[in-house]
Amino acid sequence: MLLYKAGYEVGRFITLERLVEQTKESYSDTLYLSSQDWHEGGHNLLPWWEYFLGVMLLSAYREFEQRVGYVTTAKGTKTAMVLDGISSLPPEFSIRELQEKCPRVSIDLIRRILRRQRDAGLLESVGRGVDARWRKQG
Repeated sequence: MLLYKAGYEVGRFITLERLVEQTKESYSDTLYLSSQDWHEGGHNLLPWWEYFLGVMLLSAYREFEQRVGYVTTAKGTKTAMVLDGISSLPPEFSIRELQEKCPRVSIDLIRRILRRQRDAGLLESVGRGVDARWRKQG
């Protein structure tokens, strides 16, 4: 929950507990090293921190990237997803095909980006309505 509140949303999609379970022995060793001299105030959090960053977060983000492609929450990401989707489609495509490439992007944003690309001379609309197609220019 603390990670999520701090902007690390990967925990919503990847079970961090499972990663701990998969590295149970390493996790136990790390806790042991970090807790030495705990009662005397001489413990060292560095081994745990390295485990947490290296094993937990990096592993979680790698797994998430494998599932989704890439992770980011920066402004403009959905636009970038749509533009990447367009470039990965054949020279002529439908909005439905583009929606399948960008499932988390609203149809309104997809249409707005298509219009901008059309106005910039990069795409051409072929037809109207449900069966409309888009053709890449140049």
